[in-house]
Parts: sequence; C-alpha cells; structure tokens
Amino acid sequence: MTFADRLKILIAGRTVSEFARSVGLSESLIRKYLNGSEPSLSRAHQIARASQCSLVWLASGEGLPFDAAPEVAIDALQSALRIFANEPRATDFHIPDTDTLKHIIALYQYLRNHRLRDGTVDELLGQSFLQLLQQGETNDASGEK
Repeated sequence: MTFADRLKILIAGRTVSEFARSVGLSESLIRKYLNGSEPSLSRAHQIARASQCSLVWLASGEGLPFDAAPEVAIDALQSALRIFANEPRATDFHIPDTDTLKHIIALYQYLRNHRLRDGTVDELLGQSFLQLLQQGETNDASGEK
C-alpha cells in the first residue's frame, strides 16, 4: 500500500478540499500526494496529528492506522474471545481470524476518532474506510505498490 493509498483511507467519505482544510494543508498539496508524491516528515506528521492516526502507519504502512488507544495485543484478544466462546450465552459464536480481528480493531479505532458533528458514529464513513482497508490489502497481496 502506498502513501497515496493510506491518504485515501484518511480522506474516506470527505472531499479532498474538506480533508485538506482539516489538516491545514492546501488542496493542491494533498492532490500532489494522492498522485504519488511523498511528503516530508514534518508534513506527514502534520497530517497524522490532525487525522489522529499513527505516523508510523501513515509513513510506512506498518501497524494499525489509528492507534491512539493502547496497542491491542492480538493474542490476548484471541484468548479473551476463546474464553468468551466457552460461555453458555455465546451460542453460534466464532472467533475471527487474525486479519479480520485487525480490520475490526482498525475500524473501531477509526470510528472512535471520526464521528459526526453531533458526536454519533458515522457508519457510512466506517463502511468506506473498511472497503479502502480491504482494497489496500488486496493491492498488497497482488504486489501493487
């Protein structure tokens, strides 16, 4: 996944102009990044900070996009789910695979940080974010950069 792909994930559901204003950069500069230019570290930091996303993820694609919450230990989460699955009330419960858990966590963190003006969760924006996450994963698997 390229920087431009990760930037598209951050923009999801907004216009380039709206996003540019929200991060304090010009629309033309954001479009330049969307067309393949890489930002300086200070510009990437500005975008990450204003978007409340991980600078490491934005710059490199490593980790989760929104790790403002403490990092989630996947093995501990899987153990918690296994314990829950053994509870009598957990009928028809299955434990998602690791990639699905990562998507769930990234989606949760995105929704937590990107709410509507009235404070409610924007599920349509969340759906767009998940599609972009999955699209980026497909591009990584096919070797596209």
